[in-house]
Amino acid sequence: QVQMVESGGGLVQAGGSLRLSCAASGRVGRSYVGGWFRRAPGKEREFVAAISWSETSIRYADFVRGRFTISRENAKNTVYLQMNNLQPEDTAVYYCAVSRDGTIDSPDHLYDYWGQGTQVTVSS
Repeated sequence: QVQMVESGGGLVQAGGSLRLSCAASGRVGRSYVGGWFRRAPGKEREFVAAISWSETSIRYADFVRGRFTISRENAKNTVYLQMNNLQPEDTAVYYCAVSRDGTIDSPDHLYDYWGQGTQVTVSS
């Protein structure tokens, strides 16, 4: 049984920062890709960022525009998302996910395990 536990969401004013964490436990395996997705109210889930096991490959959605940074600590089975200069349009539930056999370019249906989501609300 693999469990993904996210933390770090909350309410922040525009221009503020948040750091999301996602800790995986159980038989998540080795060399997995870690990803972050989000779902805004009334919208479909969308890709935010992904990082390879070695951290040598990283991909961001275009809307990140240098504001977010994805990283990981493999010894802790934890993936992070540092979000700076948050804007109201970033308001969403953020989900972390793990893909055991995928790449940073994998679509969301190829991710194997998902967290429960953490709410990020940015006020104007």
